[in-house]
Amino acid sequence: MRNLRVKALAYGAIILMGLAAALPSLMPGFAAKHFPQAYADHRVTLGLDLRGGSHLLLEADIKTLAREQHLKLAEDLVRQLRSEGVSTSRVREADGRLQIEVRSPQRMEEARSMARELRNEQSPPWFEVTVNGNTLELETTSAFTKALTNDALERSLEVVRRRLDETGVVEPLISRQGNQGILVQLPGMENPGHVKELLGRTARLTFHLVLNESSSEAGLRVPGADDGQIYRVAKTPLLDGGDLTDATLGFDPDSGEAVVNFRLNNSGAERFASVTRDNVGVPFAVVLDGEVVTAPVIRSPILGGAGQISGGFSVAEAQDLSLLLRAGALPAPLSVVEERTVGPDLGSDAIQMGVTTGLVGAALVLAFMVFAYGRWGMIANVALMVNAGLVVGVLASLGATLTLPGMAGLILSIGMAVDANILINERIREEVRRGVSARYALHTGFQRAFSTILDSNVTTLIAVSLLFLFGTGPVRGFAVAIAVGLVVSMFTSISVTRLLMEWRVSALGKRQLMPESRWLRWLTPAKPIRFMNVRGRGLILSLILSAVAIGLLVQPGVKQGIDFQGGILMEVRADSSLSLDTVRSSLEAGTIEDVSVKPIGEDGSFLLRLSSEAGAGQDAGKVEEIRSVISAIAPEADFPRVEVVGPSVSSQFIDISILAVLLAGLGMFVYLWFRFERHFAVGAMLTLALDLTKTLGFFVLAGVEFNLTAVAALLALIGYSINDKVVVFDRIRENLKRTPDMALEDLINESLNSTLTRTLFTSVTTFLAILPMGIAGGEAVASFALPMLFGIVVGTSSSMYIAAPVVMMLGRRAMERKATAQNELELSGDAGLFLREDRP
Repeated sequence: MRNLRVKALAYGAIILMGLAAALPSLMPGFAAKHFPQAYADHRVTLGLDLRGGSHLLLEADIKTLAREQHLKLAEDLVRQLRSEGVSTSRVREADGRLQIEVRSPQRMEEARSMARELRNEQSPPWFEVTVNGNTLELETTSAFTKALTNDALERSLEVVRRRLDETGVVEPLISRQGNQGILVQLPGMENPGHVKELLGRTARLTFHLVLNESSSEAGLRVPGADDGQIYRVAKTPLLDGGDLTDATLGFDPDSGEAVVNFRLNNSGAERFASVTRDNVGVPFAVVLDGEVVTAPVIRSPILGGAGQISGGFSVAEAQDLSLLLRAGALPAPLSVVEERTVGPDLGSDAIQMGVTTGLVGAALVLAFMVFAYGRWGMIANVALMVNAGLVVGVLASLGATLTLPGMAGLILSIGMAVDANILINERIREEVRRGVSARYALHTGFQRAFSTILDSNVTTLIAVSLLFLFGTGPVRGFAVAIAVGLVVSMFTSISVTRLLMEWRVSALGKRQLMPESRWLRWLTPAKPIRFMNVRGRGLILSLILSAVAIGLLVQPGVKQGIDFQGGILMEVRADSSLSLDTVRSSLEAGTIEDVSVKPIGEDGSFLLRLSSEAGAGQDAGKVEEIRSVISAIAPEADFPRVEVVGPSVSSQFIDISILAVLLAGLGMFVYLWFRFERHFAVGAMLTLALDLTKTLGFFVLAGVEFNLTAVAALLALIGYSINDKVVVFDRIRENLKRTPDMALEDLINESLNSTLTRTLFTSVTTFLAILPMGIAGGEAVASFALPMLFGIVVGTSSSMYIAAPVVMMLGRRAMERKATAQNELELSGDAGLFLREDRP
């Protein structure tokens, strides 16, 4: 009894701390005002799809930057060679290499040595030097490209952060994404058009002297920004944006036009004074992003370290330019390759939908547990409610972001958390049927259930970890929610549930532990079901259905979302008087072609879909055009959801998704081989392949869109399906140890019958948890909920009618091979044990 009190105090302290961490996320806003600010802010962050805002994925043009840097280095080498009297050609490009022709063959070795010296001055080395005839060839090294990429992205992150700070955007989230991407999240911003324009401009500012026509100096031809004139300017800039310390909006006192006043640092001011002193009467070009914005003539030396940039700017343009110059230039151009915008109303609708369907699903699960186990089900329900609170507390403590798929993951984790409680209860019932004491039944039930719970959760975590590694945004939120839910459920089921059950056993005395429910006795057949008698028919039917599903994948194929196809997806909400024909004809009258328009929800609400082979930057222009067309016919129209995905991003999503599914299968195969035997692992993977093909066929038949959320559903189904099969395999392994002489077919039948109640109960609870989401969740979660509901049915049936027969056939062959090998060893006189014991 004392030990029970100690555990109660320890577990109680952990639970109280977890629930205290969860409380700020669960209490309403008015209640949070009564707590310290630091504690009130300790809450789960809502993702943009729940609170509204814009998500921009920017990609840096590293190839262009690398080429510029490499070309600059090659030109430095040419200048050094010529200073030493080595005659060379100009730098030219061929097959990704820079080539410099040495016109004095006898000095080739000297030229190569100088190139190698220049190469060794850089860390890491920027290029490799080879000689091809009388030509030096410089090829960029991968180490240089990697170092340049890291440096460019780190500098770009800082510039983007400064630019957003200048615009006054509240709480922007800026992070690096992959090798060349920058993820920008802007809470509360419904139309990020202006921000995209600011972030996309390189704002590389340089100052050049304009060359006259008689000058023999090699120069650059730069177009004017507004006048269409071509300026010939000195190749080497005399100043650049790095010399600026400030830039502000101003107005010319004579013309009254908007200008940008700038101030230089000390070294820049000295160079500026020297240049203007020596070049009075010469035009001085201000070049911004490859265009001459102004080219005034130097009338007198400018000694104060300050100047003015004029170019016929509007006030807004001058304001933006001064902002960009203050924030600094980007080292490489950034382009928008993915854009997703959710309005605050749509986000609040998503929260309401998630909370409602989650509560209904949880209520159905709790009611089922009471129906199945009575008061013992109430104990499991208490553990489940504690589990839900602790999950929220852990997510808040981790600083996790809760997305709409993350809410779906929380709902699914509740259904899956019941699995451990059902396993424990069924194991205890088995011990009770043997007539043992209540304490012994409790102890043995937990002991035998633990390894199964561990195996099933580890296999699911393998799939979930891959979702986190390869997923992005909302999909990662789903992975985090599932992973935290599984880990916390291990604690609540093994610790909290056991503590409550031990307390209940102490109170029961000698009364029976967990009696059979009279309402559910019909689930226990009078005679054991001979599952293996129909194994042939089950396998043939499964193969036929999978073959049909593969045929459907070929023709007509799945309905791909823009995550994999690229393009534009826009939701329009307007007055009910706006008709489908009006929207369609207005768009067709413009330059928008091949746009799909379909009504959704209430009258006046439509979903626009436009496929595109262009980049997301060009698609962004079409988004603004669609906005203007719709606003012209319905001024009150709202655009609560806008998604733009470029083809480069969509192709990455395809590759990553395929890789994640394959790695999930491989990871589970290795784990099952390690924990069981090869034939168990092979059987599970073959069955899993059949389950997945059928589920993909369901996408086609049901017309469910296949997107990143669908990939999350597939990986969750992989974990769930293997979870179910692990329970059966664990019982087969246990029976093999206890009754090794039993015929394999009879042993598998007995194993399936003994786990039948658990299999059905777990499937029912998970199905009930997701069912409200599938019915009322809407299109936002349809790609997750509907395939999960179908996959639960398929995975449950395949455990009994596909996986077990496959294991039986493969197991027989393995036993025959071992028996043959053992006979050969006995005939040869070799001693020793050939057959290894099953792993515990």
